Amino acid sequence: MGIGSFARKVFGTPNDRKIKATRPVVEKINALEPEFEALSDEGIKQKTEELKERVAQGAKLDDLLPEAFANCREAAKRALGLRAFDTQLMGGIFLHQGNISEMKTGEGKTLVATFPAYLNALTGRGVHVVTVNDYLARRDAEWMSKVYSALGLTTGVSYSQQPEEEKKAAYACDVTYATNTELGFDYLRDNTKTELNQLVQRDHFFAIVDEVDSILIDEARTPLIISGPAQDRSELYKAVDVLIPELTEAHFSLDEKSRNVSFTDEGNEFLEERLTALGLLPEGQNLYDPESTTLVHHVNQGLRAHLLFSKDKDYIVRDDQVVLIDEFTGRMMPGRRLSDGLHQAIEAKEHCSIKPENVTIASVTFQNYFRLYEKLSGMTGTAQTEAEEFMEIYKLGVVEVPTNRPVARDDQHDQVYRTVKEKFDGIVAAIKVAHEKGQPTLIGTTSIEKSEFLSGLLTKEGIKHNVLNARQHEQEAQIVADAGKFGAVTIATNMAGRGTDIQLGGNVEMKVLEALAANPEADPDALRSEIEAAHADEKQRVLDAGGLFVLGTERHESRRIDNQLRGRSGRQGDPGRSAFFLSLEDDLMRIFGSERLDKVLSSLGMKEGEAIVHPWVNKSLERAQAKVEGRNFDIRKQLLKFDDVMNDQRKVIFKQRREVMGASDLSEIVEDMRHEVIEDLIDIHLPPKTYADQWDVEGIEKDVAEILSIKPPLAEWCDEDGVDQEVVRERLIEAADKFMAEKLEAFGPETMRNIEKQILINTIDAKWREHLLTLEHLRSVVGFRGYAQRDPLNEYKTESFQLFESLLDSLRQEVTQKLSQIRPMTEEEQRALMQQLADQQRRLQAAAAGAAPVAQQEATGEVREGFDEANPQTWGNPGRNDTCPCGSGKKFKHCHGKLT
Repeated sequence: MGIGSFARKVFGTPNDRKIKATRPVVEKINALEPEFEALSDEGIKQKTEELKERVAQGAKLDDLLPEAFANCREAAKRALGLRAFDTQLMGGIFLHQGNISEMKTGEGKTLVATFPAYLNALTGRGVHVVTVNDYLARRDAEWMSKVYSALGLTTGVSYSQQPEEEKKAAYACDVTYATNTELGFDYLRDNTKTELNQLVQRDHFFAIVDEVDSILIDEARTPLIISGPAQDRSELYKAVDVLIPELTEAHFSLDEKSRNVSFTDEGNEFLEERLTALGLLPEGQNLYDPESTTLVHHVNQGLRAHLLFSKDKDYIVRDDQVVLIDEFTGRMMPGRRLSDGLHQAIEAKEHCSIKPENVTIASVTFQNYFRLYEKLSGMTGTAQTEAEEFMEIYKLGVVEVPTNRPVARDDQHDQVYRTVKEKFDGIVAAIKVAHEKGQPTLIGTTSIEKSEFLSGLLTKEGIKHNVLNARQHEQEAQIVADAGKFGAVTIATNMAGRGTDIQLGGNVEMKVLEALAANPEADPDALRSEIEAAHADEKQRVLDAGGLFVLGTERHESRRIDNQLRGRSGRQGDPGRSAFFLSLEDDLMRIFGSERLDKVLSSLGMKEGEAIVHPWVNKSLERAQAKVEGRNFDIRKQLLKFDDVMNDQRKVIFKQRREVMGASDLSEIVEDMRHEVIEDLIDIHLPPKTYADQWDVEGIEKDVAEILSIKPPLAEWCDEDGVDQEVVRERLIEAADKFMAEKLEAFGPETMRNIEKQILINTIDAKWREHLLTLEHLRSVVGFRGYAQRDPLNEYKTESFQLFESLLDSLRQEVTQKLSQIRPMTEEEQRALMQQLADQQRRLQAAAAGAAPVAQQEATGEVREGFDEANPQTWGNPGRNDTCPCGSGKKFKHCHGKLT
């Protein structure tokens, strides 16, 4: 016995000690149970009010935990008929402490989240429960809202395309369910709003992340981006796409490990020749010229689209659109697009309509979004393999919570075949054996293509089965619920169906709902009793057949995903078994598998159709997977280091924006900006420690006229005896302040304050967008500094900081310039502007509807003929920004448009 294992035997593992520490708390909660059972339904709600009152008076949540958990357990027992196990209470305690509770599939994580959510919601600051998709967010919110409402709390759910007022109401609730993506986008959208009352999110206090590994690790490589359309280059993509199939292997080199492609010298020559012939590259210009950068970028992306992205694995084509597939869950991701023109290149390859590229308006990574929360916690069945990353990036500890009943699943050794064909023959044979004895089988595949190929093989053998992949996304819950029935065979991509239990014998709730839908007149209670009796028989038959058999058709890059697939079987102490069937031609084996494994298998002299089953093979594969996990962690860490640089700047800008939105009077800020701009002008044109004859008087006159819109006698001031920079600066400030004071009088204080706020917010937004684009470009080239022995990250930090400083300088100058140039409009100018805005709005609406612009009633401020205030049908069909047909001269949305 090694020293480490001996020490563990004597002292227990750190995990054991954490579990042991919660036992007294669980005992305390259990001791309170009779007291809370005696409470009436109203008494449970009154207890919540009492606990809220104590929190408001300064009581610590940790001290209230036993009472709060006991109250919540009682409410759940009455609302759902579920009494939480001690292990579920433990999971809830670890979540409240800001840890990840690793709990096996089927241990009731959805209910576990209610305990810490309730306790922390007593502060009145709102708790966010994060799920992996909209279906789960709505399902969990609806299901658990019964518990929260029994406790006297409100529950909301935020989902995509939700009306603004509804979304705001959802975030105002005590507990809000939402997907990680929606939370991130709501945060970004809030930071593009112009009024504080338009914000939907409150503060970021406490989040419980379900399937935390999927959200904080698998999806953390891709930042969330809100973007607007840029220049349309669809013809260029199509032209480049025609060229790609002409390339041969001699023209490029492909690195599958890092998912990169690059052209060889021969490839560059061929491209130059063909691009010139196609008229895309001007005569006499080569690919190395700076003017060719965009073209080279497009050709590169075209090549990546053809070589690195496969249809039905990385994306599917649906309704003339390329829809990405999440590589970890096998789910479709509508609305998500690849950046840098890669999505457009795939659209050209698949001959779909090409949507214009986008310009980033705001972006954030999941890492930085979730680090905004004061307290973060998470639940999953598999986090232990990534514990280092959770601690290093999110400061989250991982605690393995014991199962309520011991795991009885038989995890078999991997079976390794020589070729893919032999492997699939072995898989079909294994499915046949399980199917003949009625054992339900769940087969995990890594792509739609492979799931459909296997489906074809099973159809040939006459084995009835269900296929669950991105194409059957909508029936996901139903297919997963049926996967535990006697003799069921289900093929699923990767982790499709996470969050829905596979219950042996099928899902009673689903069966009841189906039966009621088929016969709405039936008595629900009688129907349920009948179904439960039939289910008990079927469950026994499945148990006798050996429980659920999980069969993996290849190893994933990450051990976690394999463990998740395994974890679908053996829930709540049920029997079950799992096995992985592999071949030497699988991607993981081919790209990352060690050469040593090849040698071992060759020396064992494999015969055709024979599988090698040995613990050494498992160990060798685990090493390959650990290597890939380490590499992916490094990629995410690097992404985060770069994003952290931008994150500090993002926080400053978003904080300033909020302050501007919340302020009723910005005159002081605007005045400071103006004075700083004047100081900069003095420093540039009249540098300190110089004589008057060295001053650039012409330059300062030109800049003052342009930026401050005034023409003071600067030449005379500078010619006066004894005048220094300080005197000129004071006179210039006085002249500019006087000019702006006159402007204030002309506009009136209220109008001027509104103008200042709008100009300041719009300028901040425009500058931030420009800055994001510059940072993107800087990031794409900074990697080359490594060739000059300079650290790209340090270079990026230094240059992005300089760029941020110049952003703040130009922001001051632009705000000052815009404010100095505004003037009150004449009535005629106002009418012309209203007409221009109305035309612009009509054009946008027509473009959105795909119709030609239609001439509508002119915005003259006259009453529309036949206008009847009481009858909206007489108002015509004005746009939101058109002049109201009542003749008030106001925009429709501010007048009669308010009433509809």
